[in-house]
Amino acid sequence: MGRRARTKPLTARVLIVDDDERNAFAAREALEVLGHELVIARSGEEALRLLLHHEFAVILLDLHMPGMDGYETARLIREHPRTRDTPIVFVTAVFRDEAHIFQAYTAGAVDVVFKPVDPFILRSKVAILVELHLKTLEVRRQAEEQHALLEANARISEEKLAAELALREARERQDTILKSLPVVFTSRASVHPFPALFVSDSIMPLTGFAPSRFVDEPEIGMGRIHPEDVEKVAACLMQASISGAYACEYRWQCSDGTYRTFLDQGVWVPDANGGGGEILGTLLDVTDRRQLEEHLAQARKMEAVGQLTGGVAHDFNNLLTVVLGNADILLRRLGDDQPRITRQLSAIRAAAERGQTLTRQLLAFSRRQQLNPQVIDLNALIRNFAPLMQQAMGEGITFMLELSGGPLHASIDPTHLETALLNLAVNARDAMEGEGRLVVTTSEVTGDAGPMALIQVRDTGPGMAEDVAQRVFEPFYTTKEVGRGTGLGLSQVYGFVSQSGGRIEVSATPGEGAIFELTLPLTDEAPAAAAEAVEAAAVEAGSERVLIVEDDPAVLSLCLDMLTSLGYRCDVASDAGGALHRLDSDPDYDLLFSDVIMPGGMNGIELAQKAQERHPDLKVLLTSGYLGETGNQMQHGFPLIDKPYQCAELATRLRAVLGAPAMAETRAAEGRPR
Repeated sequence: MGRRARTKPLTARVLIVDDDERNAFAAREALEVLGHELVIARSGEEALRLLLHHEFAVILLDLHMPGMDGYETARLIREHPRTRDTPIVFVTAVFRDEAHIFQAYTAGAVDVVFKPVDPFILRSKVAILVELHLKTLEVRRQAEEQHALLEANARISEEKLAAELALREARERQDTILKSLPVVFTSRASVHPFPALFVSDSIMPLTGFAPSRFVDEPEIGMGRIHPEDVEKVAACLMQASISGAYACEYRWQCSDGTYRTFLDQGVWVPDANGGGGEILGTLLDVTDRRQLEEHLAQARKMEAVGQLTGGVAHDFNNLLTVVLGNADILLRRLGDDQPRITRQLSAIRAAAERGQTLTRQLLAFSRRQQLNPQVIDLNALIRNFAPLMQQAMGEGITFMLELSGGPLHASIDPTHLETALLNLAVNARDAMEGEGRLVVTTSEVTGDAGPMALIQVRDTGPGMAEDVAQRVFEPFYTTKEVGRGTGLGLSQVYGFVSQSGGRIEVSATPGEGAIFELTLPLTDEAPAAAAEAVEAAAVEAGSERVLIVEDDPAVLSLCLDMLTSLGYRCDVASDAGGALHRLDSDPDYDLLFSDVIMPGGMNGIELAQKAQERHPDLKVLLTSGYLGETGNQMQHGFPLIDKPYQCAELATRLRAVLGAPAMAETRAAEGRPR
């Protein structure tokens, strides 16, 4: 390193105030040897101007000057904040007495020099005062530098502290994020059994084991993998050092004994020293995702079955209508004269009724059946239906009710609810093989949509495995032997509950029975008064004019035979356009009996609306084997009879509709426009 450069000596300014050029020159000659800057002012006014722009170490001020003398100039210098501490040396040849000297000191002078000035004395006094000024400047500079250093140090310390705090906050935030994420970060050795070198804290909520267990017990990682998955996981990890990356999915047994599905993926990092390196990876719990995917696939499969059911229900019910209707007509005509043919027709009719039940079960599962909800007390319905459930289960099964204290009002189809309860009871009876206990309980719970009714059906049967419990609501799925069931009972319950705005779940453990839970929405409405029963025998026949609209020729022929045999005067049409033409040309029809699903761009509901707009007194009865999306239009309130229907049922419905007020009268009574 070179020698440090010598610091340049500090210089100062000296102000000489004298109106006499000779005196000013003499002072300059005496002080030039000091090497400082010498500034001369010819008057007090000029001196004050210079002091406003420059800083001076010493002021040599002549006392006796024309205009503003030395005393006045000194007073003004002392009054200004900038110059009040600047030392003033009075120079005088006139005022030598003590009074003037005292006045000079009073005016702010630090010394008095008499003329003629001794150069040595003047130089010595000025040198001392300049040295004091320079020392003051040096002290001030050092103080400023020290202050600047302190400020810089404080700023650096503050920045360092802020950086440390930010780093600490970032680490804490990172630790919090890592702990909150359902992701585990791992480091493993690259050789079997791939012991853990590091496991993040997020492993604890996923597995129930602390991270230290995985590091301290090398076998725990591979040792708790499901036996069926161990081989593929080992092969996957072995490939990591070859391909540089790995990804595998496996089941791992947690501390509570349950298996969770983990997605394990990462990369192989080689060792810089030539060692085996390590495997860095992440562990993600995908159990819920896989279950959701399975449920979605199951839902899609069940939806596909429902769509298939809806697609064939209309045509199938038309066929059943023809079979059942013609069987009824032939049975009535034959009477008891030909028992063998009567027995064969009865067998045909029984088989068709089984087909009718099968179709209704499928429609119930696919949530496409026609429901007639009513506000009922669930506890009252279950209490009244209990004897039939007990009879269906047999004497070997103990049947118990544990119903809630107050009423549970729900808007639901009571007939379908009874069918659902009966299906659950029969399913429990078969599971318990005729011996055990069945308990039905009700309670009120709070759901996402408000108050709900919970109906539990518990049995003491053998229970079921998890894979069976996940499939019990599938149509045609059954664990019974061939011939003991269609596998549609529970699927029908599932469809009815879902269509009613509720849900059904099953929980079962092998050897501990099963619990089916039906959750149904409650309502604030009160149950309506029960309607009086109408005896069918008094209303079977009639003589009114009926227009039958049906696109299926076989069903049309059957319906015409049924109604004419009952005494009705009937005409027919194969579509909505033909029906409207007949109604316009002959408006004296009493009732329109129409299928809902028809070709030609206009369904039966739209036909009924147009017909009553033109003929307000016309009564309407609709029929369908399957409504599909058209069922949304049934809010208009037209009565409906499902296919396949029997002759007695059709006769009763016809008399009920013909005896009721016309739709136009009903709308007028309710204040609605016709």
